[in-house]
Amino acid sequence: MSVPEQLRYSEEHEWVSGLGEDGDGIVTVGITAHAADALGEIVFLELQPGEGDTVEAGEPCGEVESTKSVSELYSPVSGEITAVNTAVVDEPKVINDDPYGEGWIFKVRISEEPGDLLDSAAYAKLTEEG
Repeated sequence: MSVPEQLRYSEEHEWVSGLGEDGDGIVTVGITAHAADALGEIVFLELQPGEGDTVEAGEPCGEVESTKSVSELYSPVSGEITAVNTAVVDEPKVINDDPYGEGWIFKVRISEEPGDLLDSAAYAKLTEEG
């Protein structure tokens, strides 16, 4: 299973890109290939906050529904949502096809440094254990 090294991961299987990069403090969030594979074919995505709303790290911010189950989506960072990927809302299967690329879910201007995010090695170990 693919675990890109440049990303950071939550224990709830979300990924974050753009942390530590010089710029505007905006990061991109999605769900991991491991989560997409475990869910099966994703058929519905609901984001409860929208653009301009705030999210809190570790708090639910939506739901992902698949042919197998419904799972909550958690924000791995705190801040203001600056963009929502409407393409995945309209066609959630994109997440299964390209979870680390076109399947990104939302972007956040972080308001505080993220806490307990895992690097790729720690996330790979987590997914191997269960």
